[in-house]
Amino acid sequence: MWLHDFLNLFFPNLCQACGNPLVKQENVICINCRFKLPATNFHYFEDNPISRIFWGRVNLTSATSFLFFNKGGIVQRLIHNFKYKGNKDIGYYFGELIAKDLVKSPLFSDINVVVPVPLHIKKVKTRGFNQSEVISVGISRALNITTNTTALIRSEFTETQTKKARYTRWENVRGKFCLNEPNKLEGMHILLVDDVLTTGATLEACAEVLLEIQNVKVSLVTLAYAQA
Repeated sequence: MWLHDFLNLFFPNLCQACGNPLVKQENVICINCRFKLPATNFHYFEDNPISRIFWGRVNLTSATSFLFFNKGGIVQRLIHNFKYKGNKDIGYYFGELIAKDLVKSPLFSDINVVVPVPLHIKKVKTRGFNQSEVISVGISRALNITTNTTALIRSEFTETQTKKARYTRWENVRGKFCLNEPNKLEGMHILLVDDVLTTGATLEACAEVLLEIQNVKVSLVTLAYAQA
C-alpha cells in the first residue's frame, strides 16, 4: 500500500475523462465522471435508434450502443485517449461495463461469442492495436465467453471513414470483409463489436458477411453512438 502511495506521487493515476487524480477505489475514470456518462440504455429495447439504423439493410437480432457521443464531451475525450494515446485500459474497462449492462437484457442473454470489427494489418501496425478487439476482450472476460479475432477478416485496406458521406462510407467498405474458418461460428449468436457507430456502414458490411455462416444470429454493440 505504501509503495502505491509513493509511486502515485511521481506517476499519478489520473481520470481519463477529466484528468483529476484517482483515489484507490477508482479505476480509469473517477466516480464523478462515471456518474456523468451519457448512457443510452438502448439494450433494453428491441426497437431503438440503433436497431432502426439497420432496418431493411441487414437482418440483425439486436443492436445497441452503450453511450452517446457528443463533440467536446466526456465520451469523445475517453475515446481519444483510448484510440490515439494508446490507453487500452479504457477499452477493457468499458468492455466490462458494456457486458454488465448486456446481461441485464434478455435481448443479449444467449450470446455465444464476441467478434470485433477487424482492422487491416496496415492500420494495426500504425495504431498498435485494434480498438474494437480491446473492447471485445473486456466484454468476453466479463461474460466468460470467447473473443474470436480470426473468423472475420478485413481483406482490403480502406481509407478512414471520417468525414465521408453515408453512401460513400458504404462504397468504401463494400466487399472488403471475408470469412476464415466460418465453421467455427456455425450455430452461434455472435456479438459484433465496434467503438463508434455513425452511419453503420462498416457494421452492416461485417454483419452481412457473418450472416453467410450457417445457422447464426448476429447482434451488435458499440461503445458509443455519434448521432448524425
